[in-house]
Amino acid sequence: MTADLSTLCQSCGACCATSADWPRFSLESDEALALIPEALIDDSQGKMRCEGDRCAALSGKVGAATACSIYALRPDVCRACQPGDPECNIARARHGFAEITPSGLAAP
Repeated sequence: MTADLSTLCQSCGACCATSADWPRFSLESDEALALIPEALIDDSQGKMRCEGDRCAALSGKVGAATACSIYALRPDVCRACQPGDPECNIARARHGFAEITPSGLAAP
């Protein structure tokens, strides 16, 4: 069975709950960073604020149903992570989830 890309990430969330060192800001402009709510930014580290290994912008239960509370404003590194790419599968493995393979993805 293949997974629908439009819902795959919302049923996982592993990438947003894997490391307190990620996501770091790298390519964002000052204007883009200014749009992210201050309470979600860890200024001392140049990244999103985390609670343990979980991004503070992530809501829901990892592996069941998740959402990014600032999805439209999320950092570039978050936009770059795609279902089944190496970063995605590393995060999934850390949570004990099966790897996503190209054959397991459905076109939108």
